[in-house]
Amino acid sequence: MTLNTNLAVYWGQNSFGAANPSNKAAWQQPIGFYCGDDTVDTFPVAFLTEFYSTGNLPTINLANTCSTVDDPLFPGTNLPNCNFLTAGIETCQSAGKIVTLSIGGATGGVGFTSDSEGQAYAQVIWDVFLGGSSSTRPFGMAVLDGIDMDIEGGSQTGYTAFLTALRTLMDGGNKKYYITAAPQCPFPDAYIGTTLNAFGFDAVYVQFYNNYCEVSNFANSNDFDFGTWDNWAKTVSPNKNVKVYIGAPASSTAANNGYVSASTLAGIISQIKNQYTSFGGVMLWDASQAYENGRYDQAVKAALTGSGGAPPTTPSPSPSPSPSASSTSSSHTMTSTATSSSASATTTASAGCAGVSAWEANIIYLGDDQATYNNQLWTAKWWTEGAIPGGSEGVWTLVGSC
Repeated sequence: MTLNTNLAVYWGQNSFGAANPSNKAAWQQPIGFYCGDDTVDTFPVAFLTEFYSTGNLPTINLANTCSTVDDPLFPGTNLPNCNFLTAGIETCQSAGKIVTLSIGGATGGVGFTSDSEGQAYAQVIWDVFLGGSSSTRPFGMAVLDGIDMDIEGGSQTGYTAFLTALRTLMDGGNKKYYITAAPQCPFPDAYIGTTLNAFGFDAVYVQFYNNYCEVSNFANSNDFDFGTWDNWAKTVSPNKNVKVYIGAPASSTAANNGYVSASTLAGIISQIKNQYTSFGGVMLWDASQAYENGRYDQAVKAALTGSGGAPPTTPSPSPSPSPSASSTSSSHTMTSTATSSSASATTTASAGCAGVSAWEANIIYLGDDQATYNNQLWTAKWWTEGAIPGGSEGVWTLVGSC
């Protein structure tokens, strides 16, 4: 999490399924499905939605994968038993991925009435999800790697005390744990801003969407405010090494506003990465949307690392658990464009290639983008930059002669 090439992708809310209720084959898969390649570094599992539910224990909602509606509850609680996810979580961790628990969400009912209440609740989170022990562990023996504070409402009372006590427990554990937050981009964040200034987070996944400061307004320096967050990281945060992520929607239906094409986001990443040392990577909402948007996550990871060529192997979907609650979203649209920082490319006018631009090394191409090269028409198989059509990378498919 200390690098600037990290990709965090939220999992748990089946955002694509909410927008496409009839396309069940493409709904969110169990978490292990998304760990078959090197694309994603961190999976915040969304969400823990309530602190004090039945039995004064928390409850979680993982949409179509595990919920209080479709899965058995631990006796005397409103906490679903999701231990069928244990193996998948451990598989992800064995692959070097960080798996955390995201607390809150847009409709979450979390919060404390005092510092002492927050301090005491740290032990509950430690025992139920992290390195402690409890008879009510929804992920069985799987030990998550930390928590994420996605607080979008309510009071901040008790949060600093809660996190400080939890950090003490983590420091006494037998592995590295992480604490992150997901503030909205307007600075300071109304619901977690005070806590951000008082506690040393490892990273912040700033939501640069659904607000005036979203990534789609990157060209307007009065709106897009990564520089403000960079200054906060270096001068205000108790952890001067905190990493700031660009949070972005993984498709046009993953958020109400703020989505940009993968090629546009790649250009933004390049500029921010070179300008701000606090930059830690990109956060995407969410895994289901990214997979159905032409592996948007793969394109973003390639932009972060500066790589192209063959994509990681995409596993085949396995049967999904019974549907239930899912996140709010709208219909899905695939966006595929190519942009260039240079002058417009020349256009081949021959039959079959009319209107298709000639290949250029400095253009980012996405899957199904076309270009002409050596008087032939080529189609990109996936995200690529600099790979010559017909080259050894095998990135392009020959359609035919112009």
